[in-house]
Amino acid sequence: MRTKKTKQNHLFASDSVMKTVLKLAIPTVVGQIILVIYNIADTYFVSLTGRDDCISAVTVCLPAFMFLSAISNLFGIGASSTIGRAMGRGKIRRARRTAAFSFWGCFVTTCFYSLLALLLIHPFVRILGGLEENVHALAVSYMEVTVVIGGLFASLNALMAHLFRSEGRSIISAIGISLGGFLNIALDPLFMFVLLPEGAEVLGAAVATTLANALSFFYFLIVFLRLRRKKTVLSLKISARRVRKIFKKHIPKDVLAAGLPACLMTLFENVSYGVLGNLMAHVSVAAHAGIGVAKKVNMLAHCIVRGIAQGVLPLIAYHHAAKDRRRMQHSFFVSMALAVGAAALCTAGCLIFSMQLTGIFFPGVSESHSLAAKFLRILCIGGPFSACAYLMISFFQAVGQGLRSFFLAVLRKGALDIPMMLLFASVFSASMIVWATPFADMICCLTALLMFFLFRRKQLAKAA
Repeated sequence: MRTKKTKQNHLFASDSVMKTVLKLAIPTVVGQIILVIYNIADTYFVSLTGRDDCISAVTVCLPAFMFLSAISNLFGIGASSTIGRAMGRGKIRRARRTAAFSFWGCFVTTCFYSLLALLLIHPFVRILGGLEENVHALAVSYMEVTVVIGGLFASLNALMAHLFRSEGRSIISAIGISLGGFLNIALDPLFMFVLLPEGAEVLGAAVATTLANALSFFYFLIVFLRLRRKKTVLSLKISARRVRKIFKKHIPKDVLAAGLPACLMTLFENVSYGVLGNLMAHVSVAAHAGIGVAKKVNMLAHCIVRGIAQGVLPLIAYHHAAKDRRRMQHSFFVSMALAVGAAALCTAGCLIFSMQLTGIFFPGVSESHSLAAKFLRILCIGGPFSACAYLMISFFQAVGQGLRSFFLAVLRKGALDIPMMLLFASVFSASMIVWATPFADMICCLTALLMFFLFRRKQLAKAA
């Protein structure tokens, strides 16, 4: 195990902070961008049908599908933090047990969610905004394939990416995620317009997504099997003896404490999007299609920030455990500058090119297109504020401050924006409902900054 520890020390402790941050963040960001592109690909290829009901059906299913990310984040980001801290203290066995617990925990939880989605699929779709009869039928077919049948591949695919990233293998992680994205983009037109009959385009998009996730997961599995004997601290091995050790060493508590804020943040994002979609569905099909496209375009800034945060989380956790406060803070401030700067550039691009960006999904001038561009200009304003808050949440996860990250995660999505949406819906127009998102981002950002500076002052006082 000494070689593993030495390699980890060289990557996290010996290289310059900027070089290490970029080495960890860039592959993760690239993987996240491709992940968003392939999520957008479904909407793009579906939009070629020229049918708002098809676009709305895919929009309706997005929160249910993204809930799989909440599950993988619960175990994956929790594992990244716990493994990073274990490596910083030189506890290799704890890192291996953490990886095994996270994999099988994710496996069981996803199976339970997929079964629940199957049993409650019709009320689930209605809650998410699938109210109109044709939209409802299309959404059910999409969810049956992507969540019920393919849910396990989607969540384990993301979980494996987190595990490889936790020991600094961001390139392997990015290749696996990118592979799924490229396969999805290639398979979408094949299943939608060639293999399946006309009218089954939504089902074709679902089949392509599920098959791409399955192939990506098998890539991760093959890489793991090739590395496991000599070159990785990760392990998926489970036994009665190992389970006893896992619980005796309080590994589930550490993983879930660090991962729960990330899970809730993703979960509440999905609930928030579901509420927004439901409110827009009551306005019109055009407004529902418009907000679906605007959200997908706006995901680009979020995926860049998410990639930076997830890439550097193990690094911050490692330095915190090794008690190297200087490198920990340097890593955090470098990643914060990168994330906020990238989000600001995305905001500027969305404000200037809103019609062109949303026009990719609409064949001509339409009410849906105009509303999508309008909604995008509103949503993107919150980008830099959201980036700042997201990095703060990731920092608190890395240093084991579960309550702080939990509070900010709930505040960022759910506690502020959903009540605002419901209030604005009863008083104002559809555009004002969308304004609830950037308003919530701004408030959460200010709260996160205050909490961070109070935490830092407390740490400095302890050091003195």
